[in-house]
Amino acid sequence: MRFAAKFLFGAAILAIAAAASLCGMRGYKAMSDWAQSLKPKARERFGCRQDHGRRIVPSESIIRDVLIRVEPDDLDRALKRWNQVYGREDESLAIDGKTMCNAIDEHGQAHIMSVIGHETKTCYTQKKWATCE
Repeated sequence: MRFAAKFLFGAAILAIAAAASLCGMRGYKAMSDWAQSLKPKARERFGCRQDHGRRIVPSESIIRDVLIRVEPDDLDRALKRWNQVYGREDESLAIDGKTMCNAIDEHGQAHIMSVIGHETKTCYTQKKWATCE
């Protein structure tokens, strides 16, 4: 696998693990089950790889293998760089997930994730995500 492809695959796994954690999933099995429940559009947004026209989510063992290999200092530096790009006026950003009560559509219960700057109170992004069940 080329470096760029490996990087994107790793980024997708970290994004899935973070989102699953925000939705209350604890442990590799729970994260994997959560990822398996993602609809095609959510899999695309997470950057899951394609195989014969289908987006494939990482397995429990792949999630575990990636997460145990992440160097905390490297992750911290990457998050700081992301913060510098998206939160220039903010010293820190808050990433939050919410379940919207009584907000049910054809995909099920609505869940919202957002990124807000602590100092400026700016909402940098707010996205509706796949179900967190």
